[in-house]
Amino acid sequence: MTSAHPLMVPAPREAGCPFDLPQDYRKAAQQGPAVKVGTPNGSECWLITHHEAAHAVLGDRRFSSDAMLPNFPLMSEELRKMVSESRKSTAEIDDQEHIRRRRMLTAEFKAKTVEALRPRIQSMVDEVLDEMTADGSSADLVSRFALPVPSAVICLLLGVPYGDHEFFMERSHVMLDFNAGPEAMMKARLELMEYMNRLVADKEREPDDALISHLLTGGELAADEVAGTALLLLLAGHETTSSMLALSTLALLRNPDQLALLREDPALIKGAVEELLRYLTIVQNGVGRVALEDVEIGGQTIKAGDGVLCMISVANRDEAVFPGGGELDLTRDARSHLSFGFGIHQCVGQSLARAELQIALETLLRRLPELRLTVPVEELRFRDGVGFYGVEELPVAW
Repeated sequence: MTSAHPLMVPAPREAGCPFDLPQDYRKAAQQGPAVKVGTPNGSECWLITHHEAAHAVLGDRRFSSDAMLPNFPLMSEELRKMVSESRKSTAEIDDQEHIRRRRMLTAEFKAKTVEALRPRIQSMVDEVLDEMTADGSSADLVSRFALPVPSAVICLLLGVPYGDHEFFMERSHVMLDFNAGPEAMMKARLELMEYMNRLVADKEREPDDALISHLLTGGELAADEVAGTALLLLLAGHETTSSMLALSTLALLRNPDQLALLREDPALIKGAVEELLRYLTIVQNGVGRVALEDVEIGGQTIKAGDGVLCMISVANRDEAVFPGGGELDLTRDARSHLSFGFGIHQCVGQSLARAELQIALETLLRRLPELRLTVPVEELRFRDGVGFYGVEELPVAW
């Protein structure tokens, strides 16, 4: 670690509001759009904290998302090994190959297709709530609602048997938890990959009308490439949305004035979800890139080969774009947030995520008007050691 850079990534959260940004990130943002910071392995990278600069980096193909490149931020040897064995997915592939694979998925996730799924999503949400409320007047909202809803939806979309959801939920939780250690993370990844390879083989023999079969019958991807892409979608499709559902509920309960606004006018739900996406920004360790050539960003020359970390959680609170960005305001126009990324690697499933969040939150608040926390916020356990911020349990009553 170099002493020239007192600011380090990842930065710890301080005690207080669980949605406050780490102090070191706020300090970096005050120093400028692009600031050199230290990393745990003793190297350094550029931390991008302003909205305009992050937008520029994410949309510029002179910055690569290839995690195998030298100086890719926060990439330990253990994680590098894991990534090297996981390159059948879409996220780590640049340019033309990425665009080709992304195009295959676009039809499955386009807004029109997602709109047609809304009645099915609504039915799933109602069913999960029926089961939860039938068991009493209190529950852990994470295990009884925030996890089952997106798991059911992504299983439907991919053609994954819902009966297997506990298997992949448990292993995906470990795979994304840096505190679990590299061996446990690798073991979970291998088990998930083996599961997906078996499922793809089953779909080759008996295709259905779900996404995995569509990718196989399209003939452009080999079976192992389909398995890797499906695994990426499975992980992203339930881990991110489940974290957002639980944290969004907690954020609303902690902001009763905003909760009252949404209860009084459910038509606010679409804008409310955008604001919650901005305010919470569950991708807490940033989005990594490596410069392929010299590029000027925020008045700084980023040299070819330099690692870059776009801290979108900070960019999403940039006062120049979102005045009062540290506060939750459901009436804010937050559509320019970067929570789904930007450029060729922008989240392909964002329409589905928006639909799930809108339906699930509106239904939860409508059906449980007396929803409340049953423990002090200080007693909640948050997921700080994973790529996606979240809360482990959310005890509530109604």
